[in-house]
Amino acid sequence: MRISAFALVLIAALLASARCPAEDYPARPVRIVVPFGPGGPADVAARLLGNALQEGLGQPFVVENRTGAGGVIGTQEVVKSSPDGYTLLMMSNTQTANESLVPNRKYDLMRDLVAIAPINSSDLVIVVHPSVAAKTLQEFVALAKSQPGKLNYASSGQGTPYHMAGELFKSMAGIDVVHVPYRNSGDARTGVISGQVQMMIDAVTAMAPNVAAGQVRALAATGRARSGVLPDVPTAIEAGVAGYEATIWLGLMAPSGTPKSIVEKLSSAVNAFVKRPDIVKLWAQQGAEPMSMSPEEFDKFLRGDIVKWAEVVKKFDKQQ
Repeated sequence: MRISAFALVLIAALLASARCPAEDYPARPVRIVVPFGPGGPADVAARLLGNALQEGLGQPFVVENRTGAGGVIGTQEVVKSSPDGYTLLMMSNTQTANESLVPNRKYDLMRDLVAIAPINSSDLVIVVHPSVAAKTLQEFVALAKSQPGKLNYASSGQGTPYHMAGELFKSMAGIDVVHVPYRNSGDARTGVISGQVQMMIDAVTAMAPNVAAGQVRALAATGRARSGVLPDVPTAIEAGVAGYEATIWLGLMAPSGTPKSIVEKLSSAVNAFVKRPDIVKLWAQQGAEPMSMSPEEFDKFLRGDIVKWAEVVKKFDKQQ
């Protein structure tokens, strides 16, 4: 039986459409949108990851910083992008906090984006400018209680992990310290180093060199155990704020509707990256730990984090 030319073309088209989308992915450069300023933990991790993905998948992974509105602008840009795997979001607990902190945003994180994989997590450190009289966390708490509303603390913007860690600290320590949001982590860091603000809670990965240089005084780390980067600095729990714990974590998401096969291919590549011995060693030196999850596990993690920060935001709103 002879097959017409039209039938052959139709069969070829059907076979092409049945191919797994991930087989040819990526066929062109991929954007990783970082909704935070250059030089911060998310930006640094995105560039490391981008280089690794380029080596492993054969196409450039280009990092683009799209700052503003506490991460909302960059996130929204990814939400509006085509769900084809060529625009990805480097995100953090800023995005999960924004779900309750920014009610007027034009997207829903878990509806409009799909989880790919987490990347790493790091403890934070509570620091003060050297001019602040407090030498310990308890002394700072006592100082703040004696001057309600007179001291202030910096963050890289509304809804960022540093802001939310600050509000959680205020709530658990029972103090009134004024939040001063900056445009990005670098500016906030400059603010506390210069003495424009008295206190900041920042990532250990970023602030440790400033502690070592004597530009700021470290009062406490925010993890369950002491940081290997700042072993002489007690945890906040050790320093007297029972139960206080805060971290920053990073992860990768894509627009909702991105083919599952592409999501899984990216997730596998990210998980291979975070397990590389050289990356594990580098992050350990900086006070960060790799995180490894499947897309389904990361989805569950994100939903739990949204609930966690919603409770913090509720307490924050009651204090306003």
